[in-house]
Amino acid sequence: MFGFYRFASVSPVLKVADTTYNTEEIIRSAKIATSNGAAFVVFPELCITGYTCSDLFHQELLLQNSTCSLLKIAEALKESDTVIAVGLPLRIFGRLYNCAAFVQRGKVIAVTPKIHLPNQREFYEKRHFSSGRDLLCGVAGEAGVSLCCFIEGAGEVPVTNYITVRCGASCNSGSEVRVGVELCEDLWTPAPPSGELALAGANVIVNLSASDALVGKRDYRRNLVMNQSARCMAAYVYASAGVHESTTDMVFSGHLMIAENGSMLAESKPFSRQTEIVYADVDVERLNMQRLSEGSFHDFDSRAIIARAATLDGLRDCDTLQYRFVSPRPFVPGNIETRDVSCTEIFNIQCAGLAKRLEATRSERAVIGLSGGLDSTLALLVVAETFKLLKRPASEILALTMPGFGTTNRTKNNAVELAKLLGVELRTVDIQKACLQHFADIGHDSQKLDVTYENVQARERTQILMDIANSEGGIVIGTGDLSEIALGWSTYNADHMSMYAVNCDIPKTLVRHIVSWYADRSAHLEAGGKANLEAGENGAALASVLRDILDTPVSPELLPADSSGQIAQKTESILGAYEIHDFFLYHFAKYGATPEKLRYLAKYAFRDQHTDEEIDKALAVFIRRFFTQQFKRSCIPDGPKVGTISLSPRADWRMPSDSSFSDWI
Repeated sequence: MFGFYRFASVSPVLKVADTTYNTEEIIRSAKIATSNGAAFVVFPELCITGYTCSDLFHQELLLQNSTCSLLKIAEALKESDTVIAVGLPLRIFGRLYNCAAFVQRGKVIAVTPKIHLPNQREFYEKRHFSSGRDLLCGVAGEAGVSLCCFIEGAGEVPVTNYITVRCGASCNSGSEVRVGVELCEDLWTPAPPSGELALAGANVIVNLSASDALVGKRDYRRNLVMNQSARCMAAYVYASAGVHESTTDMVFSGHLMIAENGSMLAESKPFSRQTEIVYADVDVERLNMQRLSEGSFHDFDSRAIIARAATLDGLRDCDTLQYRFVSPRPFVPGNIETRDVSCTEIFNIQCAGLAKRLEATRSERAVIGLSGGLDSTLALLVVAETFKLLKRPASEILALTMPGFGTTNRTKNNAVELAKLLGVELRTVDIQKACLQHFADIGHDSQKLDVTYENVQARERTQILMDIANSEGGIVIGTGDLSEIALGWSTYNADHMSMYAVNCDIPKTLVRHIVSWYADRSAHLEAGGKANLEAGENGAALASVLRDILDTPVSPELLPADSSGQIAQKTESILGAYEIHDFFLYHFAKYGATPEKLRYLAKYAFRDQHTDEEIDKALAVFIRRFFTQQFKRSCIPDGPKVGTISLSPRADWRMPSDSSFSDWI
């Protein structure tokens, strides 16, 4: 279903050197994971015997029993299409290797020997095992020959750390799964095998591990897994040995993790004395689509790795999402603990971009249209902070409020108060008389509230801004945000245009978040404090104005107010909720999600907030407007990129203005 596959990571209860007990527990927990819809289940390193058997690994009985256990596991799960990865010692060509073995539908389909063997302090694997480097990276692989080993009862089994999944009839190439394999220490080396495996196409890395518990090591290990999943642009499934390993000289905590492209999807609690299983629904299609736009994945000669690949039968995909969080606001920092850091960085990027532009143009002033709405509020806050950065007085900032036919007292009063609190010059230019004259000049009935009626006002405001900027030796600061750019919710050559656009890479949901953050900061700042934003004695008053702006409905205010003087033209009543459109934009532009997947993800993410009808309506609007409004994006002003998604025609997004959307709708 849309390229989602459920992975499970397991740390089972075991008894060191008791292969019978361990095998029964592996089978029991594997069946639990299978019954919960797992397509792939990963167990720890040497879990059939226990990692800490030490010199018992040189006992014939233990080696025979571990191989028999592998066959028992395969037989016990022969009715299932789930892939099980277990660790055991295996003899290959007269040497002993620390291996991962993969079983599916009763067969052993591949084995992977560990390449990097730790041999210092508490670890001394070279005492017992040989490195699998020659088996995996030797002449046979380079010559395009798949190396096999013979396992009694299983026959010839490919020796490989690269496994492809045969696509079934319901699978498309965008959902294809390719698995790379590491064992514990392989990840900790300067050049982990997973790097080359990912470049060769592996989009899921599994790691069977036995990593001991030391002070600070858990966080280091967690960062290592997350960073490697990001570097490989892959899912990383990590399973480590637990507390029932021998504690003669060290303790293991049973660390289980499933990460996807730098994000932790699932993680276990440490030191559990029961069998632990964590699950995550991995979006393989999303990983594959993102890789298509990453040039570093295109220039690697992968023939030697692909030549030794083993092949699995198709994996079961997820019927429903159960072990995955889909954020309804993907642009907004989800962790409240890092909110201040994220917003400060975004704000600093905006300010740094504007500061450079002001210096380069030697502008005497920054000119901005201040409506009392969210976007112009954020833009003015950025301008004010930039002038502090440049050690220039706020009085050199010129804010213009330009009331028209739809301007309400609430927005106008907020604009005036905001300018006053920030210490910028404010001028009021009423545009109604000029617009009425223009209606007369072009023969338009001023009572006809159509697109001409609206756009005349928008262009009049932009003309005023541009002309005053010329006369004052300044530049016009654009206020439009990424959501408006995506939907084309602007008047061409009006609010669509400026001389530098500070909000161009910030979607509406994030604009709201940053203004809210600024309000909270302002309310709590103390004069002379160390914070980046200094509101001084006006902090509480500024916070109050910002919060009222946050509570004001989003509107261009181009149509007359209602009979009570309130905003009549509410953008989200026309387009649909901005949070839904931002959700669509994120998954469409970043991951190339199909309309069906956009709809499914949105209904899952917003299941308690928006009806299916609202989502379907918004999706139709998003697709139609995103395609038809590209001509506006083709000539938007310069502005700083803030996040991973930008619609600048000079950088991130290039699209024909006259392309058809019929296949998407």
